[in-house]
Amino acid sequence: MPFLIMRYPENKAKAVTFSYDDNHVYNRHLLEIIDRHGIKCTFNINSAGIRRGTAMLTEDLQTMLDHGHEIAIHGAEHIAPGMVPLPQAVRDDLLCREELEKMLGRIIRGMAYPNSGVLRFYNGADYAQVRDYLKAIGIVYSRTLGADNDKFLLPDDWWNWNPTAHHNNGNLFTYIDKFLALDPSDGYPNNRHVRLFYLWGHSFEFENKGNWDRLEEICEKLGGHEDIWYATNIEIHDYVEAYRAMQTSVNCDIVHNPTATKLWFQADGKDYTLAPGETIEL
Repeated sequence: MPFLIMRYPENKAKAVTFSYDDNHVYNRHLLEIIDRHGIKCTFNINSAGIRRGTAMLTEDLQTMLDHGHEIAIHGAEHIAPGMVPLPQAVRDDLLCREELEKMLGRIIRGMAYPNSGVLRFYNGADYAQVRDYLKAIGIVYSRTLGADNDKFLLPDDWWNWNPTAHHNNGNLFTYIDKFLALDPSDGYPNNRHVRLFYLWGHSFEFENKGNWDRLEEICEKLGGHEDIWYATNIEIHDYVEAYRAMQTSVNCDIVHNPTATKLWFQADGKDYTLAPGETIEL
């Protein structure tokens, strides 16, 4: 019986994604640096700031999209959904999605939780309620905080997606070296799963600390690797969900791709691709 192991596009086993919050003008400098290194980022935006014309502008967001990055919601007014009555949280996130979609003329499906994310709850809210309303308003993932994900694992729950580390984390470069040294093609099959390095932060933190050189060093280390897929949060979500939709026979010797996404995987040490709608025998 074949042992199927997911691979990212172009048969890669490792991926890198960035996630940066808020509407700060310093996002422009961050964009320039990450573009130079070929790294993709999800920019989590508060629509109220764009609407009021403060800090970044709609044209800035369009530039991010034109450069292959993602725009996600971050609450119209940056309200943490676990800390307010549920109707207020629903309204803030739905308004953020609606306004960003009108500004940009495209569908927005991602999110990062503002403030404390889903770490603390007040006013009778709980995580299940937050996750359920996000699903209902069309948000398919949301980044949270809480602990370092230095095993570089994909989330079990897309609405509780824990990143690897903040860019000021004291262990960050140790994590980067550990990630780069990984060889997911080695060892027992159940240890050959894909890995993800997920960095988060705020661009204004580099300006406040005067350490833009730290971002340069991070990007120099993580960027430019042929064996790494550089993707936005939504690209990772959509690819993984497409792979999970793959259909197999009981013995996994017949495989069918019912999605519109080309898929890559390994089986018994061999590399395979599966075109949209294709069925193959292994």
